[in-house]
Amino acid sequence: MRPVWLAAAVLSLLAAVIAGLALGSVRLPPAGVAVELLDLLPGVHLNSGLSEREAAILTELRLPRVVLGLLVGAMLALAGAAYQGAFRNPLADPHLLGVAAGAGLGVTAMIVLGAEVTAQGAVPAAAFAGALCAVALTWLLGAAGGRDRSPAALILAGVAVSSFLSAVQTYLLQRHVDSLQQVYSWLLGRLGTAGWRDVLVVLPYALVTAVIVLSRRRELDVLTVGDAEARSLGLHPQRSRYLLIIAASLGTAAAVSVSGLIGFVGIIVPHTIRLLTGPSYRSLLPLSLLFGAAFLVLTDLLARTAGGAAEIPIGVVTAFLGAPFFILVLRTSRAVQT
Repeated sequence: MRPVWLAAAVLSLLAAVIAGLALGSVRLPPAGVAVELLDLLPGVHLNSGLSEREAAILTELRLPRVVLGLLVGAMLALAGAAYQGAFRNPLADPHLLGVAAGAGLGVTAMIVLGAEVTAQGAVPAAAFAGALCAVALTWLLGAAGGRDRSPAALILAGVAVSSFLSAVQTYLLQRHVDSLQQVYSWLLGRLGTAGWRDVLVVLPYALVTAVIVLSRRRELDVLTVGDAEARSLGLHPQRSRYLLIIAASLGTAAAVSVSGLIGFVGIIVPHTIRLLTGPSYRSLLPLSLLFGAAFLVLTDLLARTAGGAAEIPIGVVTAFLGAPFFILVLRTSRAVQT
C-alpha cells in the first residue's frame, strides 16, 4: 500500500469524525470537540472550553452514534470488497446472499410480536439471527444438485432465498398492518442510538470479520487469476472463498442488526478505491475499511442535517448516491467485457 493513500484514509477518517461530532442541530466548535476527545484518554486532562451541556451532547449522544457509524460503514465496505473478490463479480454486494431479506424478516417477525418484546432490545438479535439463517439457507441451496458451491450457484441461491424471505415478510406485514410504520422505518436504515449498547453488540463481530478478511487479502489477489491457476500456486480456492464469505456475512449481519438496511456502501466505496489505487486487494481491503467508515459517518451527517428538523433515513441517502454509481459500474463492466 502506498503511504499517501493510507495517510489520506486516516485523515479522511479523522475529518469525518470531527465533522460528525461537531455538526448537527447544536453546533459545537471543532477545536473544542478535538480537545474534548483527547480529554477522554486516560491520564489526559485538558480544558476543551465546552459547557457541561455541550460536553454531554458530545459524549452521550453524538459520540456513540459516530462510533456506530464507523463500525457499520467499515463492515459494509469491507464485506463488499471481499464479496467482489470471492465471487469475482464487480456487482457483488453485502446483501447478495440474502442477508438483507433475512434480517428484514427477523425484525418484522419480532416487531409484530408486540412492543413489550421489542423494547427489550430483541430487534437487533432478531435481525442478526435472521441474517445468519438466510446465509446458511443460501449456503445449503448453493450445493443443491452437486457438491461444488460455485460463485454462480451461490448468487442464484441468494436471489431465490431473498425472494422467498421477502414474500414471507410481505405476508406478515399484510397480517399486521399496525406494525407497518415501525418495520418500514427500520428497513430504511438508521444510526440512532441511545448509548453504547449497539456499539458493544457490533464490536466483537467487527473485530473478527476484520481480522479474518484482512489476513486473507493476498489470497483474494490469487483468486482473481482463476481457480486453476490458484491451485497451481498452492492455494485451496474453495476453502479460501468459503472462509471469506462466512466472515463477510458475519460482519454484515452484525451491522444490519443495529443499523437497518443500508445499501450500496459495499459498491460505492470499494469501486471508488479500485479506480484510484488499482485492483490489488492488499491495499483495497484496508482502504475500504477506513474509507467506508468515513463515508458512512459523513452520509449520516448529511441525513441528519439536510432535512432540517426531520431526519432523512440514511438508507435513502445511500440509495440516492448509490443508484447512479451502480449504473456506472454496470456500464463499465459491460464495456470491459465487450
